[in-house]
Amino acid sequence: MRTVLVIDDNPAVGTALDLLFGLREIRVLTAQSPEEGLQMLAREDIGLVIQDMNFSADTTSGEEGVALFRDIRARHPDLPIILLTAWTHLDIAVDLAKAGAADYLAKPWDDQKLLASVENLLELSASTREVNRLHDQRRRVQRELESRYDLRGLVFASEALARVVELAGHVARADVPVLITGPNGSGKEKIAEIVQANSSVKSGPFVTLNCGALPSELIEAELFGADAGAYTGASKAREGKFEAADGGTLFLDEIGNLPLAGQMKLLRVLETGRFERLGSNRERQVKVRVISATNADLPAMIRDGRFREDLYYRLNTIEIHLPPLGERPDDVLPLARKFLRELAGDGGKRLSEEAERALTMHSWPGNVRELRNTLQRAVLLARGDGIGVADLGLPTPTAHTSAAAGGDEPDRASIEAALERAGGVLAQAASELGLSRQALYRRLDRLGIRRE
Repeated sequence: MRTVLVIDDNPAVGTALDLLFGLREIRVLTAQSPEEGLQMLAREDIGLVIQDMNFSADTTSGEEGVALFRDIRARHPDLPIILLTAWTHLDIAVDLAKAGAADYLAKPWDDQKLLASVENLLELSASTREVNRLHDQRRRVQRELESRYDLRGLVFASEALARVVELAGHVARADVPVLITGPNGSGKEKIAEIVQANSSVKSGPFVTLNCGALPSELIEAELFGADAGAYTGASKAREGKFEAADGGTLFLDEIGNLPLAGQMKLLRVLETGRFERLGSNRERQVKVRVISATNADLPAMIRDGRFREDLYYRLNTIEIHLPPLGERPDDVLPLARKFLRELAGDGGKRLSEEAERALTMHSWPGNVRELRNTLQRAVLLARGDGIGVADLGLPTPTAHTSAAAGGDEPDRASIEAALERAGGVLAQAASELGLSRQALYRRLDRLGIRRE
């Protein structure tokens, strides 16, 4: 049940507010001193505090109220506080509002104004606590994963990436091929590193080959090596990636670009562990764990005759799908802060609140690679210690996010769509719309949109 704590040395205030809030099914607890109020906060689940500014007949300075406010803020930084003040304390209340008080009302208060403020702030408090609960839960999951697996410095906060990491760590111990799917720049090689680092061959080499970065006539030589004279320009024998990876892991990125001839030879190596260098008839034996990755639709390529079905099933004993960064916005700011530390050092640049909001609202079609490039550009262009929106060089926000850039407020359709996408969580919808939660509350009230 929603609960408000009233801290006021006048019992009549608590009685009046209990009657008023009872009409809205809001539970009221009362305390008649700062000490009693702090004790109640320590043992009760409080959603909002309403506190008086004066608790002594000997003084009307408001010092007791200021001390109580600062004590509550120190112990419960996310708890909203409404100040009840006499006109003599108005200047103090304004200063405390700047320091984080949610609202202040003069005695005698306006019932409807107080009710509206309390309803909004209780909803804000519930949303904040839910967001904090989810954040704490994700942090526990991340700490557990970090204790169980070597994550190779991976930074994440989203539930989606936690599932990917859990799967990668779990299958690492099984000596089977792994196929990592996902868009370019999403971090597939990092997941491959996690698989290698937690496998039985973690002490062996980790060798990579981008199958899309070489001409088709050179890929086989890269994979299997070549004897001297095997092709024009091959003046001496060269070792291939399979030999280099013997006893470890070979990561084949962009596997969909491997030509059909190379696919057939790769299939044979996966089945037997044996191969021949180009230009040689001597068979070589290796033991290599193969991890492949692609952003291509391999089943569609099989239907078109561009990829071997038998190879696909050999590579795809375990598939790990890495979602694009745009589908895991909780990872954006942790990654951005990591990149800033790498690019500018711990004492370097800091993102402004507006810049952080712009980063979380961007769709990131280029994924993690685009995010890093954006931060690198911002570090170079920002003149001071702070990085603003202009330094990021992101595209102009769409209509439903224009409020974040100081444009028109979002209309009813944009708000209702954001609420639907957020599953009714106002804090998430406000972030998407580029509004503070209190601004969203006011907009909902003006438009007559019910908060269910």
